Amino acid sequence: MKTHTGIIGIALLALAATGGDAWGEDGMHTLEIRSPAFAPDGEIPTRYTCKGEDISPPLSWRGIPADAQALVLIVDDPDAPDPAAPRMTWVHWVLYDLPADSEGLPEAVRTLPAGTREGLNDWHRTGYGGPCPPIGRHRYFFKLYALRQPLGDLGTPTKSQVLEAMQGRVIGEGQLIGTYQKP
Repeated sequence: MKTHTGIIGIALLALAATGGDAWGEDGMHTLEIRSPAFAPDGEIPTRYTCKGEDISPPLSWRGIPADAQALVLIVDDPDAPDPAAPRMTWVHWVLYDLPADSEGLPEAVRTLPAGTREGLNDWHRTGYGGPCPPIGRHRYFFKLYALRQPLGDLGTPTKSQVLEAMQGRVIGEGQLIGTYQKP
């Protein structure tokens, strides 16, 4: 399967070289998102999965454009149900209207930053749902978007509804990929 790790690696090098002010070829600001719990393209520890405590991993980000007014975080798995024959993308977490000045989320986050709103994951509930692949090693994309203006109250939207509301508002993006396979 084709991944964008080379592009992301180059973008992260550009981000480091410019002190966090990197712009992509498409004029989109490149954001950096990472976790001290796992390396990019590395294994997500069992603690953060359905076989462990099923808690959210700690996340941090930087490179948010000065004119950003809100952030969106979406975590999903494009390899469902089987990486050898993926048929859908399974959504694990949807957060929107995170404050643009936030720098991340702690492990097992219980209290979200003021103003943050939650969307529905594919278990039809809010909050983080950890990796729980039925077969094979799956990739989990932690996608961060910077928006020129908040989305406002969308109720409890799905990922699709958040993405639709984001149209024309995205000024930066970045992603962190982790993998997991049940033992």
